[in-house]
Amino acid sequence: MLSAQQLEAYITQNLACEYIKVLGDDGSHFEAIVVSPAFVGKNMVQQHQLVYAALGDRMRAEIHALSMKTYTPEKWNEVIQNKQALNTK
Repeated sequence: MLSAQQLEAYITQNLACEYIKVLGDDGSHFEAIVVSPAFVGKNMVQQHQLVYAALGDRMRAEIHALSMKTYTPEKWNEVIQNKQALNTK
């Protein structure tokens, strides 16, 4: 059974990530936030394709479902700043 930590490791072995967080405890359904400079200039579909490519055959064999949010480092910084601004109100 695949763990969230193993999935994180699989992604980071093949994709440079500034931040990654994978959740999921049933071994086949996962949620991920992936922040990578490789996403710059790419649309969301292309970003997801990069993550799928990093996982290779594991997407077909070990992972039943992967819900992803992908961000460039610049967009991720905006998200973090917006969350911090909401927390200070």
